[in-house]
Amino acid sequence: MEHIVFEIGLALVLMAVAGYFSIKLKFSIVPFYILIGMAVGPHAPHLGLIDLRFIESAELIEFLGRVGVLFLLFYLGLEFSVGRLIKAGKSIAIGGTIYIAINFTLGLLFGYFAGFPLKETLIIAGITTISSSAIVAKVLVDLKRTANRETEMILGIIMFEDIFLAVYISIVSGLVLSGATSLGEVLTSAVVALGYMLLLIIVGRKLVPLLNRFLNIKSNEVFMITVFAGLFLIAGFSETIHVAEAIGALLVGLILAETEHMKRIEHLILPFRDFFGAMFFFSFGLTIDPMSLGGAVWLSIGAVLVTLVGNFVAGLLAGRQAGLSAKASTNIGLTIVSRGEFSIIMANLGKSGGLLDILQPFAALYVLILAILGPLLTKESKHVYNLLNKVFPMDKKQKAKPPEHETHS
Repeated sequence: MEHIVFEIGLALVLMAVAGYFSIKLKFSIVPFYILIGMAVGPHAPHLGLIDLRFIESAELIEFLGRVGVLFLLFYLGLEFSVGRLIKAGKSIAIGGTIYIAINFTLGLLFGYFAGFPLKETLIIAGITTISSSAIVAKVLVDLKRTANRETEMILGIIMFEDIFLAVYISIVSGLVLSGATSLGEVLTSAVVALGYMLLLIIVGRKLVPLLNRFLNIKSNEVFMITVFAGLFLIAGFSETIHVAEAIGALLVGLILAETEHMKRIEHLILPFRDFFGAMFFFSFGLTIDPMSLGGAVWLSIGAVLVTLVGNFVAGLLAGRQAGLSAKASTNIGLTIVSRGEFSIIMANLGKSGGLLDILQPFAALYVLILAILGPLLTKESKHVYNLLNKVFPMDKKQKAKPPEHETHS
């Protein structure tokens, strides 16, 4: 452990270089962090004092990455609010159901027609269904789209996916790891997850006046520690009842966004979000060995194409049923197309269950492609929409709407 600080320093140098190139190329920084992580890691050479394998610091970098996800989702919650989420509750439930139904069904069909056995097909469906909340949060903030009308649907779908994930992992882990599962335990897990999220939102909103007084702290140091205490405590507790810690962080942000201290919290949290968020994407890249990806190339490309179609259709349907324009609905599908941490979790579950070895490289390459394509498609969503609208007219009869919420395309 004697070189751990030096290794962290090397990691930061690499991330700074990656960031420099992303600025020069005017491209999302997320894929650069992932690619620079892939270029090093356990498979990289060891050149004397310069050890690019990051063996000693691997656990610390992974932990810092987990913290990064919490800050990304917490900040996204701050930019939103419980009020907007509740107002859009019905449309979000319908939109989330549409999104999951389309993408999960396509995932099952893809695994089946690719010739995989049942258990592997279920793992593949999980890999291809769940979006990366960390990448989505980063892209929304970077492109300044947090105030867009479609953002409430995007956040709602992310939360809906987490409920689905809690249920699905319970089912699949039982099938894959033990060969059986209890329907009662699965239903209980789903009810607990949903009930916890709703309870936290309702109680948190009721406590806003109390939070306003409690957070009236002059010292920035004490104020920041108090906010962080609430963030980590609730996020950590969420994980103990099988709700993703990232969703716990999002809920805390949604609640604090209702307080009069929101701007102060936002200002103080910004550097933590950027630093730890970068560590997450770098640590994610470290887990991918480029040499293991060859055998899964065509399979991954096929899955990417299926996901792109499924996301576009699901986003369009979810947005339209919520009364959004075709342009905003297109933004939904393109923004949440990125896959990441949850897909890797599903692949690791397959590995633990002794399933086919190709699941790991397939998930890694699939995630990498969409982690690059997702931010690019989101940034260029205006051009994508204009191109698709020429081929398949979607907004011919749309009435003019106030532009203030859909200006960022």
